[in-house]
Amino acid sequence: MSGARKSKGVMVFVEFRRDHIRRGSIQLIGEGRRIADILGVELSGALLGHGVEEYAKEAIQYGLDKVHLVEHPILASYAARPYSKVMVELVEKYKPEIMLLAATKNGRELGGRFYVHLQTGLAADCTAFRVSEEKNLVMIRPAFGGKSLAHIMCKKTRPQMATARPNVFPEPERDPKRKGRIIKENIELGPEDVDAKMVQFITHMEDEATRLADADVIVAGGHGIRRADTFGTLQELADVLGGTVGGSRKVVDLRWLPKDRQVGQTGKTVRPNVYVAVGISGAVQHLAGMQESEKIVAINNDPEAEIFKISDFGIVGDLFEVVPEMIRQIRERRPAKEPI
Repeated sequence: MSGARKSKGVMVFVEFRRDHIRRGSIQLIGEGRRIADILGVELSGALLGHGVEEYAKEAIQYGLDKVHLVEHPILASYAARPYSKVMVELVEKYKPEIMLLAATKNGRELGGRFYVHLQTGLAADCTAFRVSEEKNLVMIRPAFGGKSLAHIMCKKTRPQMATARPNVFPEPERDPKRKGRIIKENIELGPEDVDAKMVQFITHMEDEATRLADADVIVAGGHGIRRADTFGTLQELADVLGGTVGGSRKVVDLRWLPKDRQVGQTGKTVRPNVYVAVGISGAVQHLAGMQESEKIVAINNDPEAEIFKISDFGIVGDLFEVVPEMIRQIRERRPAKEPI
């Protein structure tokens, strides 16, 4: 879609899953609100599903001015072809100058599909946005394995499209008194728009329990833990804190942890209430993925480690003495696995 002067407004794809708006979309509503206020334009959302009008009202309470609601039985669960068809029609109809999606699996697939139809650009996995003096969106994302940041602008075509990693932006406060418009869109869908059918939706509880993105407490290990079996001790600490275990890129490269447990620019971006960094020196790539944690506790035997510069609490000492003592004292104060 060319013709930047005809485009106006910021639109967020509001991703709905089962019975809730996904956190990444809520966070993007907050960031979209900031960008729209700078540009002096409306912030809208696109919500697709079936029987989801109450969630359109919720999305408005997080900061949207209006929601384009598309309901149809075919949209009850995510499928790339009908979702991309609907989003193309919405964008062509309303011509937003900026289109934002959370970089979830669905958001990445959807953005990749319909930006081709719109003949515009797409910056993927962004970690920050700013607005240039010329009112273009500057889309910032890690490059070269997280060693630098690329600043991307799309000056000639609209919409300016980007996906953003969940948890890089704070979640806006919900205001139950906030009012906005819900615009019910009528977009025709038929069997020809379906190329895959949802047969059964299975939630793997073990996987959910170990997901980093939504964890309130994370105990993360770095190369300083010396060996893979030390993660058994870190898991004990995570258990008594009611949390989960993560790690730096180095321990993932050494195969001490699976890739889905990696925190950092090339892994997960997290915002837990408590982040315990054990044997992590504090490389900038790792800090980018966890520095927005509410409270950061660092344990390292090097008093000059970079991690201490952003920590709320720092312990200089041998982790093989400090961590077991922490576990012992926490167990004395609360039953095992009681969340903090």
